[in-house]
Amino acid sequence: MSEVVIVGAGLSGTIMAYELLPYLRPEDHLTLVGQGSIYHFVPSNPWVAIGWRERREIEIDLDEIMSRKKIHFVSVGAHRIDPVNKKVELENGGAISFDYLVIATGPDLAFDEIPGFGPEHHTQSICHIDHAVKAKEAFERFAAAPGPLVVGAAQGASCFGPAYEFAFILDTELRKRKLRDRVPMTFVTSEPYIGHLGLDGVGDTKGLLESELRARHIKWITNARVTSVESANIFVEEMGENGAVQKLHDLPFAYAMMLPAFRGVGAVRGLDGLVNPRGFVLIDKKQRNPTYPNIFSIGVCVAIPPVGPTPVPVGVPKTGFMIESMVTATAANIGALLRGETPSAEATWNAVCLADFGDSGVAFVAQPQIPPRNVNWASKGLWVHYAKIAFEKYFLHKIRRGESEPFYERMLMETLQLRKVKRGA
Repeated sequence: MSEVVIVGAGLSGTIMAYELLPYLRPEDHLTLVGQGSIYHFVPSNPWVAIGWRERREIEIDLDEIMSRKKIHFVSVGAHRIDPVNKKVELENGGAISFDYLVIATGPDLAFDEIPGFGPEHHTQSICHIDHAVKAKEAFERFAAAPGPLVVGAAQGASCFGPAYEFAFILDTELRKRKLRDRVPMTFVTSEPYIGHLGLDGVGDTKGLLESELRARHIKWITNARVTSVESANIFVEEMGENGAVQKLHDLPFAYAMMLPAFRGVGAVRGLDGLVNPRGFVLIDKKQRNPTYPNIFSIGVCVAIPPVGPTPVPVGVPKTGFMIESMVTATAANIGALLRGETPSAEATWNAVCLADFGDSGVAFVAQPQIPPRNVNWASKGLWVHYAKIAFEKYFLHKIRRGESEPFYERMLMETLQLRKVKRGA
């Protein structure tokens, strides 16, 4: 009998539990540790933040689902992982022993690295459902007294798609409310160019997103390093290619949403051999930690080096399709170990992304995610908006049913088919 534990019950941890079950032997035991019992669909947070979705529409209580699937579910959260003694210390003082561990915690949001930054201070966030709800309340106050608006991603951020998405969704909503003419907008990003996305671009994301920003009268600042935020001003250093400050910006705002840098969560941060200095889990091509080969990691919490040097630190995103491939490989490899076999599965690390703009959107496919690529494609159109709506409903349906079908692979096929239909192909 082996004790298999998954820490983290977000997107990666939940589908990890579903996909791992068929690989377990009858005598094995699976435990999923979450920070609370409620799962929420993070890609829908931008819609929640302007009122296009209610919180309840994108949340699922995992207690009943995990009980039905005979997965031991612990919702008190992990306090610290002890890789040497093979234990997960819990927030309530308890502990769970493991033979095999999958770390799927997602990131810690490093708002504290910039003075005045984050939902507890002066800027909004869409990284968590609680933040999105707070951002919606702030947006309604803003709509009653419009002014300058700033959206973007700070230095060290590694997920840029939602920043673009939210900027364009805000533009769409403000036009619907006949307020857009009263709102100067600026997009601020640590990327070296618009559409870099932490991936050195995908297809013509540079041209597509620059064109979209121009068409919507949104100014932008790239190579941006946010130094501090006050109640109505964001202070930004625009860096040159040589890494020196090229220009200073004092950006007034009445509403601002800025994505933070990510780092590893407190439960693993500082554990030698397990994580890098930033707290992200070190893994090999089999998703295993080199120092502790009984520990695997998937999702946003894994360490991936940047695609290349940039004047301002830029992280690499871990998209849903990429995470799904990590889950599939990890499940197969743990299954092999349980049967005394050698793990051989490797994740494809392909990327598929749908960025909704409210009245259009951009989709891209990168195979693999890190260049050079076999597929390097991007496209925009109203079909992307409808594709994301359809995928949200499909994904939440599958989570509620506890099904482990490869969601993102199915999304890719249906997205490309939808595109053909919209084009009359």
